[in-house]
Amino acid sequence: MVKTSVLVTGSGSGIGAAIARRLAAPGVGIVVHAHKNRAGCERVAAELRAKGAEAVVHLADLADAAQARGCVDTAVEAFGGLHTLIANAGFPDLRVWGDLDREGMDYCYKVVTGGFFEMSTRALPHLKAAGGRGRVIAISTLNAHVFRCTYPIYPGSAAAKAGLEALVRTLAVQLAPFKVTVNCVAPGIIEKDADTIQFYSDDAWTPLIANVPLGRLGKQDEVAAMVAFLAGPDASYVTNQTIHVNGGIV
Repeated sequence: MVKTSVLVTGSGSGIGAAIARRLAAPGVGIVVHAHKNRAGCERVAAELRAKGAEAVVHLADLADAAQARGCVDTAVEAFGGLHTLIANAGFPDLRVWGDLDREGMDYCYKVVTGGFFEMSTRALPHLKAAGGRGRVIAISTLNAHVFRCTYPIYPGSAAAKAGLEALVRTLAVQLAPFKVTVNCVAPGIIEKDADTIQFYSDDAWTPLIANVPLGRLGKQDEVAAMVAFLAGPDASYVTNQTIHVNGGIV
């Protein structure tokens, strides 16, 4: 029997998969989501089931409002409700001013802020009915906070993630009377899966890591650990926050 229902977007690989693994346990039902990566989702779902959780796979383009809402519907249909919404899905658009076009900018917003808006709106009655266990956690990015000549700038992705953080803060205030907590986690420079797209060469990592006071890349499970804390009962008095997991970059 599922006692806790969880939706983790972008969980077919990377940080999303690490989050799903962290939360997997008997009595937990998890929707594993990706845009197109069914094979990755199926692998993650099998891992979750091996840990005693229930898991279903759902593919959806979060840029499409109906498909974004469908992610929540899948959780409700599979597990009878939704207690925890983790909006992790996103992508870096590496184009800078002059290269980034309006279509690209709009797509960043459709996926990141639009997808979050649609899912959260759909989830409102279920979160309110969660008996004080409702949790919303959005994954932001360091790129919405650090702007300097020695660090890459991503205008489209940074703006969309900054908008995501604003949505989180407004939702946190609105859901506080229902004891639902709403927070952001902003990862820094995090290791990627070896079999996924690498946006930087090994040489390009060196100057980026030089910006990190702790002197290394972060691990996906370190981000997942923070998300798991926010999703759990020990974080019941933590809301309306953006918490950085970035090795000390300011």
